[in-house]
Amino acid sequence: MSSLVLGLKEIENSQLLLVGGKALNLGKLSKIQGIQVPEGFCVTSEVYQKVLKHNVDFHALLDQLNLVKAEERDKISVICQRIRQTIMEVEIPSDVVKAVDHYLSRFGEEQAYAVRSSATAEDLPYASFAGQQDTYLNIIGKNEILQHISKCWASLFTDRAVIYRMQNGFDHRQVYLSVIVQRMVFPQASGILFTADPITHNRKILSIDASFGLGEALVSGLVTADCYKVKANRIIDKRIATKELATYGRKEGGTKTEQIDPDKQRSQTLTNGQILQLARIGRQTEAYFGFPQDIEWSLVDGTFFIVQSRPITRLFPIPETNDDEKRVYVSVGHQQMMTDPMKPLGLSFWLLTTPAPMRKAGGRLFVDVTDQLASPVSRNMLLNGMGQHDPLMKDALMNIIERENFIKWLPNDHKAPSPTRGNIDMQAQIENNPSIVSDLIKHSQESIKQLKQNIRTKSGTNLFDFILEDIQELKKLLFDPQSSAVFMAAMNASTWINEKMNEWLGEKNAADTLSQSVPNNITSEMGLALLDVADVIRPYPELIAYLQGVKNDNFLDELVKFEGGQEAQDAITAYLNKYGMRCVGEIDMTKTRWSEKPITLISMILSNIKNFEPNASKRKFEQGRQEALKKEQELLDQLKQLPDGEQKATETKRMIDLIRNFIGYREYPKYGMISRYFVYKQALLKEAEQLVQADIIHEKEDIYYLTFEELHEVVRTNKLDYQIINKRKDDYKLYEKLTPPRVITSDGEIITGKYKRENLPDEAKVGLPVSSGVIEERARVILNMEEADLEEGDILVTAFTDPSWTPLFVSIKGLVTEVGGLMTHGAVIAREYGLPAVVGVENATKQIKDGQRILVNGTEGYIKIL
Repeated sequence: MSSLVLGLKEIENSQLLLVGGKALNLGKLSKIQGIQVPEGFCVTSEVYQKVLKHNVDFHALLDQLNLVKAEERDKISVICQRIRQTIMEVEIPSDVVKAVDHYLSRFGEEQAYAVRSSATAEDLPYASFAGQQDTYLNIIGKNEILQHISKCWASLFTDRAVIYRMQNGFDHRQVYLSVIVQRMVFPQASGILFTADPITHNRKILSIDASFGLGEALVSGLVTADCYKVKANRIIDKRIATKELATYGRKEGGTKTEQIDPDKQRSQTLTNGQILQLARIGRQTEAYFGFPQDIEWSLVDGTFFIVQSRPITRLFPIPETNDDEKRVYVSVGHQQMMTDPMKPLGLSFWLLTTPAPMRKAGGRLFVDVTDQLASPVSRNMLLNGMGQHDPLMKDALMNIIERENFIKWLPNDHKAPSPTRGNIDMQAQIENNPSIVSDLIKHSQESIKQLKQNIRTKSGTNLFDFILEDIQELKKLLFDPQSSAVFMAAMNASTWINEKMNEWLGEKNAADTLSQSVPNNITSEMGLALLDVADVIRPYPELIAYLQGVKNDNFLDELVKFEGGQEAQDAITAYLNKYGMRCVGEIDMTKTRWSEKPITLISMILSNIKNFEPNASKRKFEQGRQEALKKEQELLDQLKQLPDGEQKATETKRMIDLIRNFIGYREYPKYGMISRYFVYKQALLKEAEQLVQADIIHEKEDIYYLTFEELHEVVRTNKLDYQIINKRKDDYKLYEKLTPPRVITSDGEIITGKYKRENLPDEAKVGLPVSSGVIEERARVILNMEEADLEEGDILVTAFTDPSWTPLFVSIKGLVTEVGGLMTHGAVIAREYGLPAVVGVENATKQIKDGQRILVNGTEGYIKIL
């Protein structure tokens, strides 16, 4: 059998690189009993390679293309046009022409054919390439078909296809094209069938788009299609569109677009029986491929033909479970302010640390909250907690609770497991004594000091046993009832203050001002401490000039060559000793820490030198403290004027003291955990160096793609199957492209929530008010902290912030994030620094353009573009 041209039914499962994703899938479909696929053949990628292998002009143009960046659209356009022209002039070899002849005589030479591109990097689980290459319909005659084969090859170099490859990291030289020539069918109706709902991602619901004539009108956006939803062989929703146009084949070849008869425009494209028949074909196809499918279909004289099927690439995976019951999962990333994927080693450590029932999906972690939702007691606690963390998550859970039969409810006296029960009892009896916080911090610091000493002597499998043992110590510190009770008491006091001051005095969000410049907040101190580092460097212009040009991390060693360099080196080193374990996305221990890449701090230090006068940290802290004291005095004076005023003032003073004494500690347990993780990481990287030397891994960072248990086994046996690492790297690239949901069910359905607020100004974009005040300034949309170029007064707009973003907060005047809640890190620090802040603004980084003036209302919870 020739490998140049293959009949669809002759294609084998192993021939992806020969025929491309589209042809491979059609080959598979044509072998499924009961599935109709129009007959055809495939001119394989071997022909494409053969005709261009020795073409000097083609390769010279490819060299030029490889020097161009994806942003340089004009250059891309010129080079691509030349490449397409070169390809169109290439002669198709005689043995290929002969093979094409053979198949055309078999299927009918005077027949009309569809000529479709099938790229070797197409319809892959992680990149669909949908619509990137061209398709030609109703092509009649051998010469026309041969010409359109060349056109398909050329379409590999349309501007859009080339830019798509650049953006997705595909090498132009490694992507080849085969061409499918398939007997043309002339349908009365056609469309697309998704075997999982593309909007909600629910795997139990099929979604069918249908319109009259050929599918081209639908794909090109000329018409709005009918949409039918099917679940368990029952039509659950129908939307009948007004279909004014349809595309049909012309007798002489090509296609034409016609007006549909006005009487037919509002009629249902498919009958109910046809909808259910098509749904069954969809489920059969999905079962064969083992993955939700995006299927193109045509209806010809009552028979459904499948003309394409590919995986739906952007579905978020369902969290892994062995349970057949319906389950509800909530995103850990949205609560931890890190919605990026985590590498396997990072996921491992989080799973070893948490007592919550966790599940993995798409490189993220989700908590199974089904049992908590089942009991009225734990359900209320969960919903109250979610209200603080992320109101959109709470509302999504409310949507599930309102559904009948999704969750098996337990009677009131059955309590689902709740890790916070002991904390409530503890809060009731906790003293309002600041030394409790000092003692907790001291205990944590001593424990980490001990860990650093003990871990030095551990290596090999002993190291892994030691880390597992030490994680028990970490858990004791993290889940110490007294520790949790301290910040819960402060959070409850904040809620009490806000409710009572609103009720008694009409004052909104009073706790925000009272939380400014509190003691013992390790995260806000970190931002102020970097201002002090800037003060050390500020007097030395030569040193500043050097820092403005540094490109790599050996700059610390070079500092001593300059006047003031020793002092600068000491200040930065001291800062890194205290805060160097932090970084963006710090809950994933595999992320690069500031100590590992100190250059990350340089832009922030230079920004502080530019934007502030000396001693700014002390002034900022004192200013916030004075504002808090002033607010306290105002509230107490006003309360004393009310009936029962003395009692109200006494109770309020007690709550204010709880906030001032304890709210700063809210940030400490996580700092302790991240500090410990960094000690573990440094020890594991030493082991990784041994593995590199023994030639078991290529580079030490490869250990990030193994779980803790797998890495332990590799160290024990000195053996590793590298396929695991390579596959995990590919998986990670796919996960980076996925957007994690806040709430997902075991059906794969993504449940969304809404803010429940009326009376907002026109065109306001709603979010959650987390730090009071109103500010109008320039928006700086920043997705990567290292590229932050802020000036004092800017409003920071970003996807999410974790503690590592805090040094930027000293420069800004307001904060907007896409993710967050009342008690997430960004909100806590914004309140402490007195910055108006609105979080949970969906798609804020897309809706707001960098440099636009915006208004942030942190009291009412909205933003406006001015």
